[in-house]
Amino acid sequence: MQYIIESKKNIEEVAKSLEENIQKAGFGILHMHNLEETMRNKGVELGEACRIYEICNPKLAKEVLSIDMSMNMVLPCRISVYTENKITKIGMINPSTLMQESKHVQELLLLADIVESQAKEIINLSS
Repeated sequence: MQYIIESKKNIEEVAKSLEENIQKAGFGILHMHNLEETMRNKGVELGEACRIYEICNPKLAKEVLSIDMSMNMVLPCRISVYTENKITKIGMINPSTLMQESKHVQELLLLADIVESQAKEIINLSS
């Protein structure tokens, strides 16, 4: 269900590398949520760093939505860079897991496998 790897880099280095590798792979960054900062601004200390990147490959997203428009609820894909007990991690929920609920699961799994493979490569290159 999850794909998570550890990095010897700090969160800043991983985030910079991730942003570069997302672009190189033909994906775009729709938004980056700095969860630690957002929570701090709400008066809550998270105690760990966490950045959540919403990424999208528009061509693949259109194909998914053309097959099953309700899959808009699982788009865009998310990759998280975070610390846990002072260890930098980078990971995602596998797109193939998210597509399991569609009535068009067989068609969507073919696309999910493409996205999943590309996202894992982005994560691996960024760590």
